[in-house]
Amino acid sequence: MAINFSIPAYFGYMLSITRLKSFIPKSLFPDDDITAVATNLRHDSASLNSAATDFGHMVTDPPAAVLFPSSINDIISLIKLANSRPVPFNIAAKGCGHSVRGQAMARNGVVVEMASLNDPTRISVSGNASDGFFADVGGEQMWIDVLNATLKHGLAPTSWTDYLYLTVGGTLSNAGISGQTFRYGPQITNVVELDVITGKGDLVSCSAERNWELFHSVLGGLGQFGIIVRARIPLFPAPNRVKWVRMLYTNFSEFAADQERLISINGSKQNGALDYLEGLLLMHDGPPDNWRSSFFPPSHHSTIISLVNQHSIIYCLEVAKYYDHTSRHTLDKELDDSLNGLRFLSGYKFEKDVSYVEFLNRVRSGELSLKSQGLWDVPHPWLNLFVPKSRIAEFNSGVFKDIVLKRKMNNGPILVYPMNRSKWDDRMTAVIPDEEVFYTIGFLNSSGFDDWEAMDEVNKEILRFCNSVDMKIKQYLPHYRTQADWANHFGHKWKRIQDTKKQFDPNMILSPGHKIFNS
Repeated sequence: MAINFSIPAYFGYMLSITRLKSFIPKSLFPDDDITAVATNLRHDSASLNSAATDFGHMVTDPPAAVLFPSSINDIISLIKLANSRPVPFNIAAKGCGHSVRGQAMARNGVVVEMASLNDPTRISVSGNASDGFFADVGGEQMWIDVLNATLKHGLAPTSWTDYLYLTVGGTLSNAGISGQTFRYGPQITNVVELDVITGKGDLVSCSAERNWELFHSVLGGLGQFGIIVRARIPLFPAPNRVKWVRMLYTNFSEFAADQERLISINGSKQNGALDYLEGLLLMHDGPPDNWRSSFFPPSHHSTIISLVNQHSIIYCLEVAKYYDHTSRHTLDKELDDSLNGLRFLSGYKFEKDVSYVEFLNRVRSGELSLKSQGLWDVPHPWLNLFVPKSRIAEFNSGVFKDIVLKRKMNNGPILVYPMNRSKWDDRMTAVIPDEEVFYTIGFLNSSGFDDWEAMDEVNKEILRFCNSVDMKIKQYLPHYRTQADWANHFGHKWKRIQDTKKQFDPNMILSPGHKIFNS
């Protein structure tokens, strides 16, 4: 097992080319590899401080050094260097640093700043109409750049995250979910090939047919088995426009039942299927819009606020249907047919017609607004859960009403929407509830630097309640402190994960911030 050493124990030799050459046999490392690693390692305070924090701003773990790779060979050399030591040092790959619990940190180890590889040429589109189109994308590339590059060809992936300023390697190491997941699956099921640098420093191309063990393990694998440096993503003709609709409910049972009915129509080419579905809570004393998107017409804000204050919680169903010039004439009828019979409040259906890019990048304007106010780089005590369909009513009463509402926990968006298990692949490392339909719940709170712990206590209260009634939830973007908790989280996959870790990262150097094998 990798052990974290103090900086003087190994850091000096890493930064000295001369000493590197004296420690490592030439047969293991060509001189150029040693030079590249040493040249691209930094230990200045700015680099270390940047690598010691993340979007959550709740954990600080400084590394000994930061690697700014000029090519993937630098990463390979670094990993082989770590393994050559009598006691290897830890390594963590960092994309945009959007984790919230220090998952991309490496205390006294080395953080790899993947953005240093960022090069537009590392997004390439190939294929043809008969065999299909694909984008080969560097793991360090952000999804917004993938979108812009593929749209130049009139193409796009089908599965997205709500926020596009995340790296491809980062979301594929978790799952990558959004309102499209019910129909198109998470991002991890929308990849056909990967290039991965394993924990042994091997560069391996893998797919469902070739080196399939590594392929399935890395997808949703939390960075435990390798660093994704390339992904091949299927592309499809991109729409131009989006009809975007929100509807309000006071009755949770009707809200949930309507969501479940809509996601039951989920074939990728099925008539009447929506392209996106999410839900969110509007809470007492909170605004009708939140930083993730401004949607409701200002002229209706007072009416919506009055409704929310009257009922304390309003449930908002959000759907979208894509279209282009070939389908715009039938769009309204298809959407009306899909929404016919839904039990939302009369007079509380709102529509917008926006471009495809504006819809997918809808969170960006809120981010820029918060940044301008100094409210973006603050603590984010987030909690993301998967809840079985059979327990969602109990979650509503026991958590939304008895905990969240009573604690006035309305410091950020609260998401609640269902997915279909059949759109996931159980061979992958990501874990979800056993039921065919399950809900994702996201408490996306922001706080001040002096009160985030109080918000996090509410998160712990939510988890205690779920455990006390044996709700069989699963955490998404999981955070645990003990290996026993991780074993419980992974369930029947735990033995396979242990074996795969020994196979591809035997010295357990990768992604120590999760504290799965490096607690």
